[in-house]
Amino acid sequence: MTIKLAMHTWPYASNPTWLPAYTLEETIKRVKKIGYDAIEIGAASPHVFPPTLSKQRRKDIAQMLKDYDMALAAMLPAHGGGPGNNVASPIPEERRWAIEHYKEMAQLTADWGGKRLICLPGWYIFGTTYRQAWDWAAAAIREIARFSSDLGVEIVIEPTPEDSNIVNTCDNTIDMMKDVGESNVRLMFDSHHVITEKEVMSDYVYAMGKDLVHIHASDNNRLPPGRGRGDFPALIQALHETGFDGYLSMECGFHQRGIEPDWVARVSLEYLKPLVDAANRSPSPSGDSVSSAHV
Repeated sequence: MTIKLAMHTWPYASNPTWLPAYTLEETIKRVKKIGYDAIEIGAASPHVFPPTLSKQRRKDIAQMLKDYDMALAAMLPAHGGGPGNNVASPIPEERRWAIEHYKEMAQLTADWGGKRLICLPGWYIFGTTYRQAWDWAAAAIREIARFSSDLGVEIVIEPTPEDSNIVNTCDNTIDMMKDVGESNVRLMFDSHHVITEKEVMSDYVYAMGKDLVHIHASDNNRLPPGRGRGDFPALIQALHETGFDGYLSMECGFHQRGIEPDWVARVSLEYLKPLVDAANRSPSPSGDSVSSAHV
């Protein structure tokens, strides 16, 4: 089991502010130069938006990842905006669009050598009951997961309490995974959301156990890890104890205009790499104390 580090593309396109913006080619070049061997790609312009990707462009991106020896840690669909991408929408046509969008993202993930696609379970709209929205989301994720299974892609559910209102907590995330009931549905969390909710990152690690396969690493207020109040040494220790085998992806630094994306990538790596390297060198914990949410 190995804890690995990746850089997210958001700071290089600055969702939701969109500036400063760089092409995906330029982003990969910079991230590799800083010292990363893996990248998480956000599915939004100017980097990747499936409806605007030609067949040749898809092939070019696959080749570019190979040329730079850059692993695809995960892909993340953007939600909000025009299409919405809301799997819990009361509009059937929008739910269908979102499901098909996720399927196309799963295909891209597999084509580019990745195996994890992050899933945002959407949000319910006034006039819809929470239970109905939950059921729509679960049904949608189930369909997406079954399609993705044949591609060897895992669907990774992320709680986003600042951006949605269905899956907001650690328990919500575990419950959604269980209700979907597909073996390739796993769990993740964003440390920024956990800190903002005044919860403890390591608690999520222990509760999610072996089903935790990905993390968005960010301090409070989307600062780079180590620049705020988050207890990242405790997070890394918990990941080591539970046998975490996945990526910490730096999803930080995109919360406002006027950032320096290379600085965000560099200081995040400089802070977390020594902690991760030390954990990876340590002997595996003895005993059978690792919890698992998937029971």
